[in-house]
Amino acid sequence: MKDKIGFRIFKDFDRPAPELVEKFRGLPSSNIGDMVNRLSCMRSELKPFNNQPLLGVAFTVKAPAGDNMILHKALHMAKPGDILVVDGEGCKDRSLIGEMMMDLMDRRGLAGLVVDGAIRDVDAIPRYNMAVYATAVTPQGPYKNGPGEINVPIACCGQVVFPGDILVGDADGIVVIHPEYAEELAELAIPKHASEVKKIQDRDNAEDIEVLSRKEEEKYDKQLDALGVQYIDFYKR
Repeated sequence: MKDKIGFRIFKDFDRPAPELVEKFRGLPSSNIGDMVNRLSCMRSELKPFNNQPLLGVAFTVKAPAGDNMILHKALHMAKPGDILVVDGEGCKDRSLIGEMMMDLMDRRGLAGLVVDGAIRDVDAIPRYNMAVYATAVTPQGPYKNGPGEINVPIACCGQVVFPGDILVGDADGIVVIHPEYAEELAELAIPKHASEVKKIQDRDNAEDIEVLSRKEEEKYDKQLDALGVQYIDFYKR
C-alpha cells in the first residue's frame, strides 16, 4: 500500500539519551538561543500558560486547522517525558485541546504541550505539572474529522521540529535543539549561563557600581569605535 501522505502515524522514533536532555535543565532559553546564533527560538506569539519549566523530547503532531481528531490518538501514544508539539496551522478560531485532554496528558507524565494554534479551559492549567504553551485561546471547540499525522517533521511558530528534538522553555519562550548538535551546544550554553550568573553576583558584591559600569561601557565603546560611530556634543532642534 502506498503511503497516505497527510494521514500517517509513525509509531515511534529515536529519542535522545535522558542524560543528554538533562544537561539543559535549568538553562535559560535565551542563553541556549544565543549559542546557536539566535536562530532556533520559536516566535513570540507563543505564550506560556503556567510557570512550569519546559524540558523534554518532541512528540510531533500535524493537525488540520481547527481539527483535533489526530491529537486524541497522539496523547495516548506519547511517553512520559515527551512534549506534545502541535502544528495547528496557527488557527485561532477553534481550540485544539482543553481541560479533559490536558488533564489526561498531565496524569500520564508528559512534560509539556506546545500548540501553534488555540487552546481552551486555561483556568485549569496552573494545577498541572507539565508546561503549557499556545498561540491563542478560544472557547470554540474543534472539528473531529481528520486527517492529520503523528511523528513527522512539523513547523511550529517559525521553527522546524523533528520527532526527538529537545525543547527547552521558560517565561521567555522556547528554543529547539536538534540532538545531533545537543552535546556541543550544552558545552557552550552551560558556561555562558555560569558567566552571566557571575556577572550579576559581581554587581551585587561590587563596592563601587560606577567602576563596574565604566568597565562595561569601555567594552562597548571599543566596538562602537571600530564601527566608526560619530559623537556630537549637543543635540539642538
